[in-house]
This record gives sequence, C-alpha cells and structure tokens, in this order.
Amino acid sequence: MGAVRVKVFTRRRSRQRGLWQDCAVTMVTVFRSRLRPGVQDDYSPVADEMSRLVQTIDGFMDQRFYISPDGERVTIVRFRDPESHQRWARHPDHLAAQERGRGEFYSWYDISVCEELYSRDFEGPES
Repeated sequence: MGAVRVKVFTRRRSRQRGLWQDCAVTMVTVFRSRLRPGVQDDYSPVADEMSRLVQTIDGFMDQRFYISPDGERVTIVRFRDPESHQRWARHPDHLAAQERGRGEFYSWYDISVCEELYSRDFEGPES
C-alpha cells in the first residue's frame, strides 16, 4: 500500500470591504468509492462507526452520503478548519479503517480535500 500525504494550507485571503484579510478556512473532503462485490455486510458496520466517530471531532461541521445508480458512493465531509481536518485524518481508528478499506472493501476510491472558497445557502418557501 502506498503512503497517503495531505498538504494543507492554513489560511486564505478573502476580500472584504475593499481590503484583503486572513479568514477561516472550511475544509471539504470528497470521498468517491466503489465497493468490491460481496463486502457490504462487513463494510456497513465500519462505515457506520466512522460516521459516528467523525462527529466527535472538534471542528466537524457536517457529512452527506450519496450512492449513484451505477454503484459509485460519494461522501462529503466538512470541517471548520485545517486543524480539525488533520485531527480526523490522523485519528487512530480512522487510520485503521482506511487500511481495512484498502485491504478488504474498496475496488477503487478517490479523495479530494479542498478549501471552501465560496459558500452560499438558500432555503426556499416550504411547499
């Protein structure tokens, strides 16, 4: 298995009232994967435990899960800042689950860790 390295920038610049200033960085992890055939029953308890555990990390914001009709899975997790993301990335139980995932569960995966440069929320009227 290859080593996984993450380079994290701790600050970004934001334009506010005509001046550039340092501001907080929300970190977004997008984890895309495909399971090997026949592993769902063993995979589910591990995935459920990781979902529960990440919520205990100081700086965890939210997580969302999606499965496409062709079987690709997408997990999106947001952290308040690079430090909280690193706490999760280095958590011993998470590292053990990653190793198990590579050895037993995943036929393929892709991870992107990004700084959220822009965010906007909208809630329409309830119908």
